[in-house]
Amino acid sequence: MFRRREAVPFTFVAEAERFRSNVTPPSPQRPSASQLVGRTLIGLTVVAGLVGSLLLGMPALEAPVSPKAPSQAQQSGGTDGR
Repeated sequence: MFRRREAVPFTFVAEAERFRSNVTPPSPQRPSASQLVGRTLIGLTVVAGLVGSLLLGMPALEAPVSPKAPSQAQQSGGTDGR
């Protein structure tokens, strides 16, 4: 009597290794001109947003500089009397 080598759930795995398809998948479609323009505009928008955030955010990251503050700190530190 014919006897299976593997259990029923794993039969498809053995058959998949034996039968290989010789059909090649279709080549991917080339994007149209409008799709290329759209992708380019989206990329430029993202880059412009990053550059704009850097330009607007850099002044906020700088420490405030006042010309009188360092001289007053040096004078008051020298006259402390310790």
